[in-house]
Amino acid sequence: MEATRLCPYCLQPLPGAAQSCPHCGKSFAGRNPGGTLPVGTVLAGRYTVGEMLSIDGEGILYRGAENLGRFRVTIKEYLPITLTAERTAESTLRPKTGSEVLFKTTRMDFADLYRSIQRITPANGLEAVLDVVEANNSVYAILENLGGTPLDQWLENHPGTIRPDDACTMLQPVFEGVAAMHKIGLVHRGICPENIRVMENDRCRLAGYATVGLRTAGSGLHEQLYEGYSAPEQYSTAEFEGRYTDEYSLAAVFYRMVCGQAPVPAAQRMVADSNPRAKSVNGSLPLYVSQVLQLGLRLRPMERIQTVPQLYQALSSKEYTAELTRTMKPETPVRTAQPEPERKEHLLSLKALLAGIVILLSILILLTLWSVLSQHIHQPAASAAESEPASSEVMVPQNLVPNFIGMDYTQVQNNREYTSMYLFYVTEEYSDTAPAGQIIQQEPSADTVLKAGETIQLVVSKGPQMAEMPNIIGFTQDGAVKELEARGLVASCFMVVNDGSYASGCVVRTSEEPGTKVEVGTVITVYIAADPSVQSTVTPEEPAATEPTTTEPAPPETTDPTPTEYNTD
Repeated sequence: MEATRLCPYCLQPLPGAAQSCPHCGKSFAGRNPGGTLPVGTVLAGRYTVGEMLSIDGEGILYRGAENLGRFRVTIKEYLPITLTAERTAESTLRPKTGSEVLFKTTRMDFADLYRSIQRITPANGLEAVLDVVEANNSVYAILENLGGTPLDQWLENHPGTIRPDDACTMLQPVFEGVAAMHKIGLVHRGICPENIRVMENDRCRLAGYATVGLRTAGSGLHEQLYEGYSAPEQYSTAEFEGRYTDEYSLAAVFYRMVCGQAPVPAAQRMVADSNPRAKSVNGSLPLYVSQVLQLGLRLRPMERIQTVPQLYQALSSKEYTAELTRTMKPETPVRTAQPEPERKEHLLSLKALLAGIVILLSILILLTLWSVLSQHIHQPAASAAESEPASSEVMVPQNLVPNFIGMDYTQVQNNREYTSMYLFYVTEEYSDTAPAGQIIQQEPSADTVLKAGETIQLVVSKGPQMAEMPNIIGFTQDGAVKELEARGLVASCFMVVNDGSYASGCVVRTSEEPGTKVEVGTVITVYIAADPSVQSTVTPEEPAATEPTTTEPAPPETTDPTPTEYNTD
């Protein structure tokens, strides 16, 4: 069954290459600015592009429609503005001269990020990634139409502060979703009220995914950081980012909810940390909650709470907070500029200290020379010869092991500095998050002291494990799900309104063709024929699988034979 091109506004079928909708009357021409995809563009024969919603340093966000199921989606297009030269008349992106390599690598990062999130969504608390499409020398992430209200707008409509218990309840799905990302090695890096949606049940879900380049200053992309919520390490490419980066941002969001104001931006705090403790802003706040937020908002990554589950448990339990506080290291104060008199006094004392050290070293050198000369005069030549092996043993070179994790194995294999210093024992493992050839584990770990010639064990990624898509046309829903699960694939089932052409309850098509190779963990959309007697209970304009944010006028009735599809998950 061929896909129908839909109007992205009313979700009704469009005739041919029409540039206006005969149902709602809207014209598509000129609705999107130059350089973006025109309204009505079809991707992969399945998705119709709608109006542009927003643009950032990494890409463009559009409204869209899924043509087979006839429901609304959101489409994120990879388009880094600092690396892209133009879009051709055929919509193909061209990188700037000299930026071809960075354009390609960041495009791969974009695709890998959304494919990884697709494997764990729809997980509680995360905006679901439905599909990832490559076209036009770009990549398109197809996202669910999340709906809800951005948390920053919700907080503006609810002035004052939120009780800690209520904030925990609202944010619990987000905490769980971020923990699921961390479990597969992903870091969000953009957690803030702008990227959190409050749903109708007052529970929150997280959106706003992006690659590391967009959320790190000086990366080559036009970065997008969030003042008050981005962690200190995101302001420098020299700093490593990890799950504690998201932990800082979640603590900052919680601080905003219970204090009524955002924390002082991290870049400003690194100069002079003037961020007030939560208890001093909101006197009614329990002391342990204020202590947890202080631990979560520490500037040095290794000194703050390390994991999202730890943060959530501490915010939820006074007893756990007490235990956590006892086990954490004291915070190292941030060095700030000293007043001028103090600096002069400090310099004088430093000069006196250095003078004392120089005098002491001179005395030690004289004593050492006297001792050496005395031994040389009285000691037999034989004893000097015997001492050589001992001194040569002390001089065996010892080095700190480099951090190989994240490097391509060929970088190690072809580097004489590494191969002349160490022996390498290499094994391979499948990985859903690391491309083939990337080092994912090492033993001993980085910065371990190791003698030259000793062995380092490396685990190199084989890339994602692949499976062959089975032919499940005609299977029952349960049979299809079991067959896909047996191959490590995930079924997402949609019910198709049946006019009697198909056997009810059986598979009529799938999103992947039988026999194709797909990654283990890939979500396969499975279309199941409904009983012919079942009638549509919702109109195509408001499908059950979506949560529209606005109500649009109902379009005129249509007798279009294209079947409506519904998610049966």
